Amino acid sequence: MPDIPAATPRARVRVPLRFADGYGADAELVTFHGLTDGREHLAVVLGDPGPVPLVRLHSECLTGDVFGSARCDCGPQLREAVERIADRGGILLYLRQEGRGIGLYNKLDAYALQDEGLDTYAANAALGLPEDARDYTAAAQMLTALGVTELDLLSNNPDKAAQLRALGITVRDRVPTGVFTTAHNLPYLRAKALQTRHTLPLAELTELTAG
Repeated sequence: MPDIPAATPRARVRVPLRFADGYGADAELVTFHGLTDGREHLAVVLGDPGPVPLVRLHSECLTGDVFGSARCDCGPQLREAVERIADRGGILLYLRQEGRGIGLYNKLDAYALQDEGLDTYAANAALGLPEDARDYTAAAQMLTALGVTELDLLSNNPDKAAQLRALGITVRDRVPTGVFTTAHNLPYLRAKALQTRHTLPLAELTELTAG
């Protein structure tokens, strides 16, 4: 494994999760000492994780996760991930990387530029920001601290798998998430498929956008 500092579990607490649609799952929330970026990332342990657990790296999205914004697919992906991981056994890492790492205010500034016609990546660039500033070193630290060295990754994003592998985590399989479209997020999803090769049905998204 690359030479990165070891993190250690700080505290564990049982929390019953309940979603607006009535779904619930019991989780163990784990906090950590020694994460390289100093942020308060959280591991959500669900079900009974086996030797190769199902894992999702979910970047915080206040607008989608909390307020139900239809401009992205983050809220539905979070809800889906909790149920799928609880059914199989695994871990959801809730990573404090709002707006693909650029922060909440910058994300909202990028939304304003998207309203003027830029896609999500071009809007970031117009603000002088990277298309995707996320670094998953802390995620690898968290997984290692929990004894996970091999996993199946619940994600449409190939960069997440590539970064974990480079950090010494074995990604056995990348399992696609569902596709959650709204009238407001089709250009966003299409940009992810085109720009960063997310596993999304490009032809279908193009047809819906054109329609």
